[in-house]
Amino acid sequence: MSTAAVLLAAALLAGVGPTVVRARAGMPSRGRRTLSRPAQARDPLAFASSLDVLAVCLAAGMAVSAAAAATAPSAPPRLAQLLFRAADLLTLGADPSVAWSLPPDSPPGSADAHLDALLRLARRSASSGAALADGVAELAAQSRHDAAHAAAAAAQRAGVLIAGPLGLCFLPAFVCLGLVPVVAGLAGKVLDSGLM
Repeated sequence: MSTAAVLLAAALLAGVGPTVVRARAGMPSRGRRTLSRPAQARDPLAFASSLDVLAVCLAAGMAVSAAAAATAPSAPPRLAQLLFRAADLLTLGADPSVAWSLPPDSPPGSADAHLDALLRLARRSASSGAALADGVAELAAQSRHDAAHAAAAAAQRAGVLIAGPLGLCFLPAFVCLGLVPVVAGLAGKVLDSGLM
């Protein structure tokens, strides 16, 4: 019986690889690399959609710490870091004004306007007892509105930037093919008539 168990263990280790067996057994694997998210372009609507998820969780009656922990895995990196921090501190019983603040090691001015507004809203809600879900939903709508305005401004800026090269290409062609023959024809007639 013991040789059968040894052979089975050897087959498992040799067959699928030691890391799979260790992972199934709950043992830490050696040399395991942590997978990181690939660098993606910044999604302007990711912040708004994360706030929508947070608002829905809060409106459904979840505790603030549980809602923050549920929202954090799908949030953009900076927001996820703050949501995980707030959820952990609130779960441990920390004061909400401390939990919903920037970490002390963050550089000054590292929070953008929407993130700062969320932190202020959460602190105000904790101190006054006002419902956080409605404020977070309004902040998500404002963030989405700002993203739409930024996209429209970028499209208008692209239109202006495209007009420059087109003007540089078509203006010489217009002068060479449209104005020069007319001026040359008129100059030829004026010189042939003897006016000059």
